[in-house]
Amino acid sequence: MAKFELKLPKMGESVAEATITNWLKKVGDTIQADEAVLEIATDKVDSEVPSEVSGVLSEILFQVDDVVQVGQTIAYIEVAGEVGIEVPAEPTAAIATIIEKEVQAVQQTVTAPDFKDSDKFFSPLVKNIAKQEGVSIAELEGIAGSGKDGRVTKDDILKYVADQKSIAKNHVLPTTPVVSAPTTTPAVATKAAPVSVNGGDEIVEMDRMRKLISGYMVASVQTSAHVQSFIEVDVTNIVKWRDKVKNAFEKREGEKLTFTPIFMEAVAKALKDFPGMNISVDGDYIIKKKNINLGMAAALPNGNLIVPVIKNADQLNLVGMAKAVNDLGNRAKAGKLKPDDTQGGTYTVTNVGTFGSVFGTPIINQPQVGILALGAIRKVPAVIETPEGDFIGIRQKMFLSHSYDHRVVDGALGGSFVKRVAEYLEAFDVNRDY
Repeated sequence: MAKFELKLPKMGESVAEATITNWLKKVGDTIQADEAVLEIATDKVDSEVPSEVSGVLSEILFQVDDVVQVGQTIAYIEVAGEVGIEVPAEPTAAIATIIEKEVQAVQQTVTAPDFKDSDKFFSPLVKNIAKQEGVSIAELEGIAGSGKDGRVTKDDILKYVADQKSIAKNHVLPTTPVVSAPTTTPAVATKAAPVSVNGGDEIVEMDRMRKLISGYMVASVQTSAHVQSFIEVDVTNIVKWRDKVKNAFEKREGEKLTFTPIFMEAVAKALKDFPGMNISVDGDYIIKKKNINLGMAAALPNGNLIVPVIKNADQLNLVGMAKAVNDLGNRAKAGKLKPDDTQGGTYTVTNVGTFGSVFGTPIINQPQVGILALGAIRKVPAVIETPEGDFIGIRQKMFLSHSYDHRVVDGALGGSFVKRVAEYLEAFDVNRDY
């Protein structure tokens, strides 16, 4: 028997730790390769950690609510060898030696580098098999996964390799249950809950995500010198164009066309014009970001907030932006965002108009230096200038509210940036294609 170290896998370039929220398996349970062993939570996203091998969970090193660093060993799994051929219960010394070497090879792949050119999640075991068998990233991404959320499992890639090489690789791992004494959960000191004075008030503790949001908001206000600029925008042309093309757009692209991707497109253009807004602050240093990654604040069904990120937003056309917005929004509501989906943002947009707000004063998403709030679109009377004179007409208008960090962004830059966003929106071409 060999002991396999189950480690906390890398979940994104800027994700360094996670909190254990639930163990799906207990000591003594049999585990199949790619089967989820525990649930974890990063700053904003909940996720599962699968096993890279089949075996028996022999030891748990961390308990619920413990914080674990990426790469740390969190549990041990007793394994008898790599999954594949059916071996007698008492294998010969030669076979045992081969199995032991294969297990060691799997163990060495836990810290193997990620497939950074792929946006999909692949378990360390799957990536190791792909590396050993010479399966390219393009091939790996093309495999129809049978695991959760379409994840490619070990069986999927082995079948693919077998089909490609026409060589059967049927190895079965004999497992011997190993039962260890369950570890006990240490007592955790908790703060006493407040007591209702009149007996009629309901006292409810914040959930984990609300506590995190609370901490982030307070820290942001204490860190950045918030200042706001507001500008009113005439979006009549955008409203008319969307009404005209939205049905054809959905029929052709299979995606609903909301206002959000149109606004995101304008923000990405303005950030290219004013790179001074696409920065972050680290102490006394300013970090100028190479990529434009737009955070998209989204409300969850439970009332909490999450900010998935559209990577390289300036490189997307309107169709690509709409697909990215819809994908992230839908997965956020379904609780299926991955840790890396919320990392790497360089500027954030929040749509307060969704709830009828005309404008707002959003709090900066640290360590960024700006956040734009989109107000509700309303029909209002407005002065319309024409060569024949001015007259009053009904126009579709909205407010843009720009909060920025006055430590590094002055009024000239903060105001010019939001004005440029407004100019792009008001100059929208009603004859454009998607």
